[in-house]
Amino acid sequence: MISKKYFSGFCLCNESELFKDYLEVNDFTVSGFSYGAILAFEEVLNSNQRVDKLQLFSPSFFQTQDKKFIRMQLMFFKKDAKAYCDNFLENIAYPEKADTSKYFSQGTYEQLEELLTYKWDKEKLQKLVDKGTKIEVFLGQKDKIIQSDKANDFFVNFATVYYIKEKGHIL
Repeated sequence: MISKKYFSGFCLCNESELFKDYLEVNDFTVSGFSYGAILAFEEVLNSNQRVDKLQLFSPSFFQTQDKKFIRMQLMFFKKDAKAYCDNFLENIAYPEKADTSKYFSQGTYEQLEELLTYKWDKEKLQKLVDKGTKIEVFLGQKDKIIQSDKANDFFVNFATVYYIKEKGHIL
């Protein structure tokens, strides 16, 4: 068995309840939010354990951003990590005014760098599909963190994509 069934997003912990309307909890489903979607994907990809479904909630998808964008994000984090994370928490809640501070857990520079530079690989996604794992991707139309339209275009060939209108990063 994969020991962990849910992987938290950057700067977060125990936020899975935010996805209770979509989250499937059973022995053969693994889920992750944002940065946690990367971790969940890699865990399932590299495991020999049975996983019937992989749920990716607002997966970190920055491979369409230029290097300047990534450098600026890392520079702002390095300059003032607390301010960066406060702004991040506000942006993940948009367009709602949800208080996400109770889920806050200080992220690291290394985690931010990993999520910003991670490249979703079509061959790896296809390998997972070929193993029999169903992939579900949940995206919010009004996401202020990722370009959800570009993520939708990328994942649609490998997953069932739910593109939810009027929702942001935390759906």
